[in-house]
Amino acid sequence: MCRPITVSPVSLFRLARLALMLRCCRRVAFKSNSDFRSSGIACKQIYLEGPQHLYRGLLPPLMQKSTSMAIMFGIYNRYHELLILHGPQMPTDVAKGTAAMLAGTTEAILVPFERIQTLMQDQTYHKRFQNTFEAFRKTRSYGLAEYYRGLSAILMRNGPSSALFFLGRDHVKERLPESHNVVTIALQDFISGAFLGAIISTFLFPLNAIKTRMQSEYGTRFISIVESYRILVAERNHSALSLMRGVHINYMRSFLSWGIINASYEILLSYFKKKS
Repeated sequence: MCRPITVSPVSLFRLARLALMLRCCRRVAFKSNSDFRSSGIACKQIYLEGPQHLYRGLLPPLMQKSTSMAIMFGIYNRYHELLILHGPQMPTDVAKGTAAMLAGTTEAILVPFERIQTLMQDQTYHKRFQNTFEAFRKTRSYGLAEYYRGLSAILMRNGPSSALFFLGRDHVKERLPESHNVVTIALQDFISGAFLGAIISTFLFPLNAIKTRMQSEYGTRFISIVESYRILVAERNHSALSLMRGVHINYMRSFLSWGIINASYEILLSYFKKKS
């Protein structure tokens, strides 16, 4: 499963970086609330930074994505098996939802990768950190807790998003036409994963913006989710709606990446089931 998951963050990295830059608007002057005008300004900013910064910060999401997906799907299945074993009377959706919440929470051990990714892609720190390893090393000087800025927001995001995904994908697929053709089945898996990924990521997009604002601080006082929200709204001309800035970029990226991930997972799961 690592290969398709690795290809996904590499191929979609520029979209992810553009979305993150739009979320970090305090560093870039966006005077318009228009998503498309703001996207144009962000693209221009990336262009001005030069090609040497185009894939800056790729290593953390590359390492984090492959590991987090392995945790999400692998540990989800393990949690689900344990819940069914010790609670055979538990309703199916309750077991799936609980297992998904636990799996999403377990993913939080990878917060340091998201933290470093945010620092590496923020132009404020381009001169401070030459590469990912230097960012990890210098961040360590502020203590282990510095790696876990934004943990509360990530915990609020991971558990519910995993539960919505695992509960929703089976229901979505049930409503698609039944097929025994391998290509059609893979396409249905892509559609169900892409649809859910795009919807869930859009629903949780404001929380991601708050998380990014929390993690863009370095060596300063830790701020809460509520405080981060207030700061972010104040920085965006006191418009709560501006928290959705960049959502269209995020929607496209999530649609493609989650479609690829879900289809790849189902293909490999079917293969290993046949082998066993």
